[in-house]
Amino acid sequence: MREKIIELLKQEDTKKVSIEDLISILNLSTSEEMKEAMKVVNELVNTAILIENKHHEVTLIENTDYIKGQLDLKEKGFGFVIPVDKDNDDVFIPKTQTKDAMNKDVVLVYLTKKRSGFRREGEIRKVLERKYTYILGTLNFKSGLGIITSDDKTINQSIIVKQENLNNAKKFDKVQAKIINYSNKGRIECIITNVLGNKDDDFVDVLSKIIKYNVDPFFPEDVVAEANKFTTITKDDLKGRRDLRGEKIITIDGDDSKDFDDAVIVKKLDNGNYHLGVHIADVSHYVTKDSILDKEAYDRGTSVYLPGRVVPMLPFALSNGICSLVPHEDRLTISCDMEIDSSGKVIKYEIYPSVIKSFERMTYTNVNKVFMGDEEVNEKYSKLIDMFHEMRTLAKALKKQRDTKGSINFETEEAYIILDEHGKTEDIKLRERGISENIIEEFMLKANQVVAEHVHWLNLPFIYRVHEKPTAEKLGRLLKMSAALGYPVKAKTEISNFELQKLLSSVEGTPAEKGVNLLTLRSMQKAIYSELNLGHYGLAFKYYTHFTSPIRRYPDLIVHRLLREYLFKKENTLDQVAYYADRMPEIAKQTSEMERNAVMLEREVSDMKKAEYLSKYINKEFDGIISSVTSFGLYVSLPNTCEGLVHITEIKDDYYIYDENLMTLVGERKKKVYRVGDNVRIKVLKANVSAGEVDFRIVKAR
Repeated sequence: MREKIIELLKQEDTKKVSIEDLISILNLSTSEEMKEAMKVVNELVNTAILIENKHHEVTLIENTDYIKGQLDLKEKGFGFVIPVDKDNDDVFIPKTQTKDAMNKDVVLVYLTKKRSGFRREGEIRKVLERKYTYILGTLNFKSGLGIITSDDKTINQSIIVKQENLNNAKKFDKVQAKIINYSNKGRIECIITNVLGNKDDDFVDVLSKIIKYNVDPFFPEDVVAEANKFTTITKDDLKGRRDLRGEKIITIDGDDSKDFDDAVIVKKLDNGNYHLGVHIADVSHYVTKDSILDKEAYDRGTSVYLPGRVVPMLPFALSNGICSLVPHEDRLTISCDMEIDSSGKVIKYEIYPSVIKSFERMTYTNVNKVFMGDEEVNEKYSKLIDMFHEMRTLAKALKKQRDTKGSINFETEEAYIILDEHGKTEDIKLRERGISENIIEEFMLKANQVVAEHVHWLNLPFIYRVHEKPTAEKLGRLLKMSAALGYPVKAKTEISNFELQKLLSSVEGTPAEKGVNLLTLRSMQKAIYSELNLGHYGLAFKYYTHFTSPIRRYPDLIVHRLLREYLFKKENTLDQVAYYADRMPEIAKQTSEMERNAVMLEREVSDMKKAEYLSKYINKEFDGIISSVTSFGLYVSLPNTCEGLVHITEIKDDYYIYDENLMTLVGERKKKVYRVGDNVRIKVLKANVSAGEVDFRIVKAR
């Protein structure tokens, strides 16, 4: 019935009809058929596939001045609706036309004849789907009513809680509240469901952010109980596995790492080539399809790494226990053995199930000390020294091979946030990246590439890690800005990986290095998961997946499961092939969304902790670099990656005009220019810790 109605309304002579005419045209005679038609029409109207006018005529939404989309609401009250139909541009929604819609709600918008700049303008007529069901904030009281100040500053309505719905919450408690009425006389009415603690209690700030992003900091009891069943490896577990327990296979991770899901070994072969073995924890042996553990891992999608804590994808018994490749313990793995020549080319490879016993738990710090000639560390790990140097030589060859293919290497800085015993920011340092980190990165990239290419040629359902080319708009902006900084790129409508390589190489060691790196990185598309092999633009790989971290990423777990189905099992897998062909788009979409959610959570907590750190340095001066320029001011990044806004009203020596094409601020009288990459000295004015926002003032430009 649904398809019949939609098809009817696509016809030119019946694209707008009354309900009565629709029933007549469809030749519906029985009361049951008419009721079914009315039900379907109502569903289509409620989901804005159809629009009903005041004459009770219905038509498809594409035939009207309405669109359906998701609201991106800003703190100042206005917003933009991103249409469901990706072919349409965003629509500007003035502050007075948002109705009672909240950020991320799916809404029905009426397009007016007004325009805001190059965008169409619209009015929200109806909220079709609510995304907010809970609000996080701080409780206060006024006239006997509980009043919640939301952590989300896009919520401008008053948020009230009646006395009977306080759930024993007290003044200044950080609370989670369920919305029970979205429009109670212009206010949102809630019932408090969870009291996190006083807003100033230890670690409550981070916990509130975790809950804000719908990440559960705890596992359900039945999931934990299931994970706790796996404590030892039995003889049955070893069946069909190659025994590598006598090999000098090692893990190399950060000093504070607890879950070790990859281990490596390198040997120089008699023919001059190298043997690289990459051995990954076989999480799929324990987390099987449609099990309770699998459903939990799917819902989470990824582990979340925050200052002072980790919210893992899998319970502790798996992530830090039986799956973790701890030293001197038997562990089940899936291995990718590669023979690689001195130029970095893979000559042959093999993928198979295995069992290992990690020979040593190495840290990046100690391996880097080996290369720096630390005598004490060299003495301690004397049995592995030769292998470390072979690893270094092989990694250099792999890096050179990537470079010849056009792989782009972004020099990004990562902060290491140190908390005190109360969860407050004690210090922020740059996370150092040495030779050992680069070695492991090259080995993991190569294993991911080999596995992806192998399955690609099997022509079977798979999940790829893809990275598409930059859009023409972002590319155009990058070209203009790099030219303005004195580094022109030879390109018009498309830019090759090699040209970007040259650009980044040409600015290395110059004052423009950080700025150009930032601009180039921001011009890139986001890498996502896909059932389609679209290649990886940044790495210049035709085939790429994520195979090496199944403890912390669901796509890697799926890759392991597919390897088991396609390569290790002997029975017919036609049913499984059909299953994954059907499910893979959904899995790719879910894991991409959960990855984005985790990234936003990690970034928000990081910004909060950086603001907390800078709140101790009000009126202090620091040297920094301009990281972004906007119409309302510019952002300055400090050497420890803390960032703050210099609002345009704080630049008082001239009236500055924003050049959108070049992303610069230009003084109207003195023609002074502020651009990305410029060095400046700033003073810290204020810090809003909960919002993660810091305000600077420029005291000296260089």
